[in-house]
Amino acid sequence: FPGSAPSLSLTMSKSLDICGEFGREMDATISAIIEDGRGILAADESTATIGKRFETINLPNVEDNRRAYRELLFTTGGDVGKYVSGAILYEETLFQKASNGVRMVDLMKERGIIPGIKVDKGVVTLPGTDNETYTVGLDGLGKRCQEYYAAGARFAKWRAVYTITDKLPSELCIHSNAEGLAYYAATCQENGLVPIVEPEVLMDGNHSIERSMEVTIEVLNSVFKSLADHHVNLERILLKPNMVYSGTS
Repeated sequence: FPGSAPSLSLTMSKSLDICGEFGREMDATISAIIEDGRGILAADESTATIGKRFETINLPNVEDNRRAYRELLFTTGGDVGKYVSGAILYEETLFQKASNGVRMVDLMKERGIIPGIKVDKGVVTLPGTDNETYTVGLDGLGKRCQEYYAAGARFAKWRAVYTITDKLPSELCIHSNAEGLAYYAATCQENGLVPIVEPEVLMDGNHSIERSMEVTIEVLNSVFKSLADHHVNLERILLKPNMVYSGTS
């Protein structure tokens, strides 16, 4: 592609490590998650989303069925932990017990699967924009992270979404979501959770691959600037970037 990403100088205070006593444990979590040949299972469907899937097989969307479905994922035959290093859970699952009375997170740990948790509360329309979105869920996040850690979670996920057109995403959308991701990441690290930082530039639209690259560079620069401003330890995050791709519609 023509051109190059603008340079971004990031500095972190050597005297400030917000991970504190959790640092070494977080390092071990990251090493296990990114181990060769293994990956993360996303099992964090909301109650509404999983209900749509159950509807296709005429299965009632009740807690017992949701528990049985998630239990099936984590107790499937064979050495599932050989291929799955971590699993992102919906809050309900994190605190559930399997049919045999064992906590779901303990079933996962027995198989070498690290429990994670989705902590964002979805997206809302960002005022003052052309229907762009902002991810919510920061209120009470610190207390929730403490509860999630105590329940066995060791990493978390937060997703921000950006739409591409000739004029979007706006600077307001880019900056607001970058600040949200950074506040989330800092809060997670202070409470022992490795944050997955997910700024997702959507493929929807008729944009070119060059436009996708341009927006992705701008978004990532903004995100990492905010992460540095919030003193997030960049060596103790997991970045989930989008693919740079031409529009799919």
